[in-house]
Amino acid sequence: MPTVAELTDLYGNFMLGPHPGPGVCEVCFTFTESHARCFICAQQNSSLDAVAPISYSIASGQLHHALAGYKRLGGEVARRLQVELAAVLWRFLVGHEACVARAAGTSAFDLVTTVPSGSRARDEDHPLRRIVSELARPTRTRYERLLTRSDVTVQDRTFDARKYDVVRALGGESVLLIDDTWTTGSGAQSAAAALRQAGAGPVAAVVIGRHVKRDWRENERRLRALAQPFDWSSCAWHGC
Repeated sequence: MPTVAELTDLYGNFMLGPHPGPGVCEVCFTFTESHARCFICAQQNSSLDAVAPISYSIASGQLHHALAGYKRLGGEVARRLQVELAAVLWRFLVGHEACVARAAGTSAFDLVTTVPSGSRARDEDHPLRRIVSELARPTRTRYERLLTRSDVTVQDRTFDARKYDVVRALGGESVLLIDDTWTTGSGAQSAAAALRQAGAGPVAAVVIGRHVKRDWRENERRLRALAQPFDWSSCAWHGC
């Protein structure tokens, strides 16, 4: 059976690691025009203590297709993508979960959970839960399904803590949220807000892909400037 390194080496050829700096949003690490926060993050207070995208996910790129295919395709192709993405998450967390915890102001995360789907029907069989609860060793023993999609109607890609129900009260536990893709961040931010209302302590999010459009403003130039192949020894919070 392939090792985690073997499963992820191919991904390292097209993943691009976010890093802080001028022209990078201090919350979600997307590119900005010299502002500290992107437009969306500037419009709302973050409910997350830290966000760590593993890689940029370029629209119509290879990581983008993997993140779409693992939940939309079926059969052996979907299973293979789930295993590969679980390996990406596994390798990143082994090297950098401690970085994310420090950024969130905690020594470690007590619990791990996933951001539910925006659709209640799709959430019932969402493969991200399998990745986090079964396939990725760093998360499986701490995983708990803390959130479900509520019956409240919320506009797509809109922040609203009512979007999710928390299944039990929390007593200050630190929580690591896992999501596959960050586009506007409304899902992860809404999930974090719901967890805080239920009594969670520090909450941080690790997302596999931070969605970007290559043809928006200076994104093409900014993306080309990033190091390749992907550096597994570094992360958005490494050394911070």
